[in-house]
Amino acid sequence: MNQGPQPKAGILGIEAYVGGESTIKGVERVVKLSSNEGALGPSPKAVDAYKSIGADIHRYPDGGATRLRQALAERWGVDAANIVCGNGSDDVLQLLAHAYCGEGDEVLYSQHGFLVYPIAAKSCGATPVSAPETDLTTSVDALLGAVTDKTRIVFVANPNNPTGTYISSDEMRRLHAGLPDHVLLVIDAAYAEFVDANDYEDGSALVRSSSNVVMTRTFSKIFGMGGLRLGWAYCPPAVADVLNRIRGPFNVSAAALAAGEAALADRDFFDLARRHNLYWRNWLAEELKRLGLPVTASATNFLLVKFPDAPAADAYLRSKGIIVRAVKSYGLPDFLRITIGREDEVRAVASALAEFVGA
Repeated sequence: MNQGPQPKAGILGIEAYVGGESTIKGVERVVKLSSNEGALGPSPKAVDAYKSIGADIHRYPDGGATRLRQALAERWGVDAANIVCGNGSDDVLQLLAHAYCGEGDEVLYSQHGFLVYPIAAKSCGATPVSAPETDLTTSVDALLGAVTDKTRIVFVANPNNPTGTYISSDEMRRLHAGLPDHVLLVIDAAYAEFVDANDYEDGSALVRSSSNVVMTRTFSKIFGMGGLRLGWAYCPPAVADVLNRIRGPFNVSAAALAAGEAALADRDFFDLARRHNLYWRNWLAEELKRLGLPVTASATNFLLVKFPDAPAADAYLRSKGIIVRAVKSYGLPDFLRITIGREDEVRAVASALAEFVGA
């Protein structure tokens, strides 16, 4: 019997990524703290820019994202020629895997790293390999110890999702120094804007000084534009050339380009979002610790919290109309990940968990 077209080996072994839930049956107003979305939403200027292109959506967008790349370069002090934009940073991560990996290759990442890494590896026929973490933090020694002659890419989320932890710039440089020249180090800095530690770097300096380092960033977190799907990579010239050869010719919409440029220009809103996250992240962490719940120190816009019975805690929060993220799929069945939302949302989750533990 003809079974029809068959996918290449490994595709059917992929467990599709499942994003944070948004609805609870029977609940009209949900407090969604499951997807690490920007608490304050997008800049009003980004919204206005998004609306302004409505009459021109019959026109193709600028396939080179010229103005946005220049704005990114000016904002972050990087070279516009070496920026490649994508349909979210997930798009760029997938492009990197497909460009540099194939059958028989290995893709290395940290034990509790972002689930897109093994998906990207399997989608191009490569084998995903995870290295153990230490105290829920990327271990440079473990990663270096797992490198083989088959390793082609090392993905490091810094800070990491879902743990919220990070490694210092010195540790990242030590990791890079220990890698063979042919191995590509991809630093996923999706949460870089939330970090307030003095020993952290986003990875752009390593890109400038190396031929085998890429840094990726996103507009989905602090800029509050997850629905528009906009991300970017800062690459060595040769890597940027490769990505531009294989990406879709119009892989970023005109709406995303316009909104992204406006969001970068709105420094006041960016600073407000950053201050809001720092204050309420610290506030919620202290409240949960007071309840006797272990909280992993976070450099991001979420907290990873350990529970005696995480499924029960998750169910209780849902009964109160609050959705957080269970992280069993990341190998953390005893934890829940809680996004920092608006003040009323943060207070609501703190109050509900106080009821749950009987404080």
